[in-house]
Amino acid sequence: MSAPIDVAIARVDHLALIGNFLPRKCGLATYTTHTYQALVDQFPDLQIDVYAMDDHPGRYAYPPEVTRSIPEQDLAAYIDTARVIEASGAKALWVQHEYGIYGGAAGDHLLTLLDRISLPVIVTLHTILERPSADERRVMEAILRRASKVIVMAERGREILLRVYGAQPRAIAMIPHGVPDRPLVDPDTLKGRFGWEGREVIFTFGLLAPNKGIETVIEAMPAIVERCPKAHYVVLGATHPNLVAHEGERYRESLATLVAALGMQDHVEFVDAFVEQDELLDYLQAADIYATPYHNPAQITSGALSYAVGVGKPVVSTPYVHATEILADHHGILVDFRDTEAFAREIGDLLTDESRRDRLSQRAYARGRTMIWPRLAEAALVEFEAVIAARPRRLPGMAAEYVALAPDLSAVERMSDATGMLQHSIYSMPDRRHGYCIDDNARALILMCRIDPLTEEQRDKWMAVYGSFVQFAWNPDARRFRNFMNFDRTWCEDQGSEDSNGRALWALGVAASEARAQKHRDWAGALFDQTASIAFDLGSPRAQAFAMLGAAAMVEAHPGHGLATSILNRFAEQLIALCDITRRPEWQWFEIVLAYDNARMPEALIRAGHALGRPDFVQCGIETLEWIVERQTSPSGRFRAVGTESFGRPFADPLPFDQQPLEAQATVDACSAAFVATGDRKWIVEGLKAYRWYLGANDLDLPLATSQDGGCFDGLQPNGLNRNQGAESILALQLANCAISSLSKAAESMADPPRAVA
Repeated sequence: MSAPIDVAIARVDHLALIGNFLPRKCGLATYTTHTYQALVDQFPDLQIDVYAMDDHPGRYAYPPEVTRSIPEQDLAAYIDTARVIEASGAKALWVQHEYGIYGGAAGDHLLTLLDRISLPVIVTLHTILERPSADERRVMEAILRRASKVIVMAERGREILLRVYGAQPRAIAMIPHGVPDRPLVDPDTLKGRFGWEGREVIFTFGLLAPNKGIETVIEAMPAIVERCPKAHYVVLGATHPNLVAHEGERYRESLATLVAALGMQDHVEFVDAFVEQDELLDYLQAADIYATPYHNPAQITSGALSYAVGVGKPVVSTPYVHATEILADHHGILVDFRDTEAFAREIGDLLTDESRRDRLSQRAYARGRTMIWPRLAEAALVEFEAVIAARPRRLPGMAAEYVALAPDLSAVERMSDATGMLQHSIYSMPDRRHGYCIDDNARALILMCRIDPLTEEQRDKWMAVYGSFVQFAWNPDARRFRNFMNFDRTWCEDQGSEDSNGRALWALGVAASEARAQKHRDWAGALFDQTASIAFDLGSPRAQAFAMLGAAAMVEAHPGHGLATSILNRFAEQLIALCDITRRPEWQWFEIVLAYDNARMPEALIRAGHALGRPDFVQCGIETLEWIVERQTSPSGRFRAVGTESFGRPFADPLPFDQQPLEAQATVDACSAAFVATGDRKWIVEGLKAYRWYLGANDLDLPLATSQDGGCFDGLQPNGLNRNQGAESILALQLANCAISSLSKAAESMADPPRAVA
């Protein structure tokens, strides 16, 4: 074992490692385990958290080195593991990638985990397909986009990544497969242990499967034995577990039948076992020749071949990718695929020429010295140090100036047509496949009531478009608003969700109160009166809160409005009762979980209390708003939207990602309501903090607002922005622009206004 090196790479003090791990019986488990051990041996102060992929939960007794296992098909486990890794303090993540060990189509469950990781990621690719399926290509291209660096074990792997997948050359590193550090020994000194005294041993090991080509060497044995009567072919390895699951031991039995048919029972031996590394190396060192008759020319990695070279075995192999590279320059012998005669000739020549066999052994062993596990550990740590050093860091004390954006209708118009506002986009391009929904068109209707400046023609045009969508969504037979509409203007349902019905009432109330033209106020008021009684059928607290916001707007415009007043009184009392039921010293909230649009419930209480003159409503709204604002504040004091991964976790602190624009807008609106109701200047500060999230005052220092055209990205993920710009996000930004403009004017009217908060 070589001594640990003392260079800058020792600064990497904590890594997360994902792959198969012993005692799972497969080559990748062996590789990951030995990689882990090499890192620990070379860098004793390095903390490594191992996350083991598990194809049969409960079957394996993992050692203490394994932090946790990930059930292969359990998507929720990938998400939960991402949370654990994020909270662990690891500086980077190292993924061992092989098709077949991760769940989902072509293993795309792994992408779910990677999408939730903000750390630098390095991926070692154990298989690189030259002709991938559509899913295999999709997964590999996603890995290449996400990884800071990918490691290949052969130069051909680099070439395929560049040619087939368009990978960036600087993102690829070549580090050969690691091998154990063993001395070069005379095979005869170990043969007695296995009962091979006086034999000339040809050896193959690995999990048994048809692509290993074992039958090629078996068929060559009669010719080899004719020249070398003491020749003995040993095949070590259990049948591959996946093969056993599908067909049992049929393949092994077929090989035994072939041996018997050729009369080679005394010259071919099967050792049906998965042996530990030390015993495996003893087997290897006791052999005279190593044979790899694999059928797959595209095989880029073979741990078995690497191990054979590492202990100095003369190798006769088919010319698959890894073999052509590692055996180049006369470090081994290559023969054509399935060429029984060539295997017989080359193996026979080596067995009858001891001097040539020894020279080949020496050359192989010298090459193996460059591949021992300590060299792999050192090379990998160099790559990790580089990607960690390249990661952008926030400089303390360098607060940026965040200037509020003027409301801008450009992106809203881009997403709209004569029917209404389309739901989704691909980047900034509207995606017609998903059609329209009342949620977005209701929000757009509210925006038309509030946005300035706007020409009368523009306002009238879009009020008519979004208002008519809401009007058409009303289903008088079901007495519910529909929500989703196809692009061809056909409805997807007879009635929409409770939330969508609550938002429709909210928009109608705001339009009845705030629309600039009397004709629009008259229309909205009439439709509110016709439909608002459906609010009493709503059971969701959020849907009730949306209806309350519409009702509060109606009461502001029409004091004493009977239906609106009833909605406010009933639902405000219910929200307070819910808060009393779920209240704990550390939990001052209406539900036992957090979800989306959280600040809307405190806002609804505050606006209801302000409209009705009920200080008890306002008080509960303020208390719960203070509680949710505290949980939406990062350790650095910035606004942190409750991430979608936090939803549905009872009495649990929120998780940071994925953060969405809706949460910031809801908080700005709630803070504005709190300031109007109380006059407390802290709500101006909190509203500005939430608003500046759009401008880059967030966990990743990335602006979501595209100031040049009024657009807004769909979310803040651990590894960057969701760069799609859907209707919900664009409207959230523009409504927040309107709200912050009003709040800023209120701040300016106060003496000694609060300083801007970065």
